[in-house]
Amino acid sequence: MKTKKLINAGADAVDEMLQGILAAHPDHLYAVEDMPRAIIARNGPRKGKVGLVIGGGSGHEPTFLGYVGKGLADAAAIGNVFASPPPDPIMACARAVDGGAGVLFMYGNYAGDVMNFDMAAEMLALDEIEVRTVLTTDDVASAPSDQGEKRRGVAGNVFIFKVAGAACDLLYSFDEVERAARHANARTYTMGVALSPCSLPQTLKPNFQIGEDEMEIGMGIHGEPGTARGPLKSADVVTDELMDNILREMKADRGDRVAVLVNSLGSTPMMELYIMMRRVKARLDDAGLIIHTSLVGNYCTSLEMAGASVTLMHLDDELRRLIDHACDCAMFKR
Repeated sequence: MKTKKLINAGADAVDEMLQGILAAHPDHLYAVEDMPRAIIARNGPRKGKVGLVIGGGSGHEPTFLGYVGKGLADAAAIGNVFASPPPDPIMACARAVDGGAGVLFMYGNYAGDVMNFDMAAEMLALDEIEVRTVLTTDDVASAPSDQGEKRRGVAGNVFIFKVAGAACDLLYSFDEVERAARHANARTYTMGVALSPCSLPQTLKPNFQIGEDEMEIGMGIHGEPGTARGPLKSADVVTDELMDNILREMKADRGDRVAVLVNSLGSTPMMELYIMMRRVKARLDDAGLIIHTSLVGNYCTSLEMAGASVTLMHLDDELRRLIDHACDCAMFKR
């Protein structure tokens, strides 16, 4: 069975989306000339500042484009739907944001992204542009805790990019920006649940199958297998399962502060997200944890997939300051 989408041609969907984003947000964003998949912040890059380049496949909007702007990422390299950007737009981004203090690459831990961003970094070194990389690995369902380096980067990107972007904007040294980014990643935990599949513009067919009365805990944002599939349960029971796994890993003390994200995977409405947020708050109250900031909505999606994820960042004084630092992006502002 084919799905329905408001597109023209599947092969044109990404480029036409980018044209629309640039038309909607000209004060925030522009594309490198002759490189439409390299999107740059108008008010981000400057001399003496570490440049922050994020990126990955399309289909996760507002990740990555929505987080390009002053105080957050300086540029985003955009790939096809669920596919890594090739090295050329990555290099174009790095050159556009290089202020002489180094360029930090940040993106989710996926093989294609690692290969292409690493290739770009090697070629940029020939131009004497120093590049370092911090992978995001917040998906607790994607590997055991003793293999954290194998985990995927998912909705926790929002908080992790926010911390790194603030450190760049505050003119931290390259070493300190990298340290803050790694620290943020190490204290961010996400777990999600999928209820129905999405479909790619090119195929208009579901990218996985799941029963009408089923859910899958821990499924990835591209449809990667989760940890358990079973009958659909109530919002409180599902949220408890996600929170149990996150809190077990986080090992926070009573009185600690957290940043919370309840994220739609695409088609899950705000009503359901706020029902989950209600339960997240109850669980945090029971654990004696204080919500410092909270986000609810579409922040890291998977096209029209139904489902949601919960992210907690375990804050300390530094992370709290960086999370609170002002930013002004096309789709996100603090």
